[in-house]
Amino acid sequence: MPQISKFKIGLCQLSVTSDKNINIAKARSSIQYASNKGATLVILPEMWNCPYSTDYFTKFAENFDEKDSAHSYSMLAEVASREGITIVGGSIPEWSRNQLYNTCCVFGPNGKLLAKHRKMHMFDIDIPGDISFKESDIFSAGEEATIVDTDVGRIGIGICHDIRFPELAMIYRARGADLICYPGAFNISTGEALWELEQRVK
Repeated sequence: MPQISKFKIGLCQLSVTSDKNINIAKARSSIQYASNKGATLVILPEMWNCPYSTDYFTKFAENFDEKDSAHSYSMLAEVASREGITIVGGSIPEWSRNQLYNTCCVFGPNGKLLAKHRKMHMFDIDIPGDISFKESDIFSAGEEATIVDTDVGRIGIGICHDIRFPELAMIYRARGADLICYPGAFNISTGEALWELEQRVK
């Protein structure tokens, strides 16, 4: 494992549209911009290739084993290799064995997939008069904690609501994680109430 004491991280915040090709192009541009500014680790947000809506998850989902049609996945691999950087690819909807997952892929500087984390904790919310949404209605939950050795250190991966459960962070700490990444897409209502507070308790 390399011991790097100092490196630059690029955090890409994206405005998502209902056009998948546009979202992929925006993500590519943001990654390249971060790399040009010296980032050796670039992190994308949760569900960066589609709107966070049940109307889009299935339509925009990709089977990572079918590289010719998995355009989001393939773009991340290609850009990681071209730029020579590590990418924590936020998350995109993944089809696998007739199930839909909210999945984060981590790619190394050679463009190879290093790890894949499926969101473990579904975010189900019902605030009368404000928001009602159940991820568990459409997504299957991941079952594995994901820790990956990269060129910048050992990284533990979670996705958004995974941050709510400290046991996952405790596992990563016990396994020697140098960094924990939780790509997220909190909505305005619950994000204001929870996101900053949950980060502080970690």
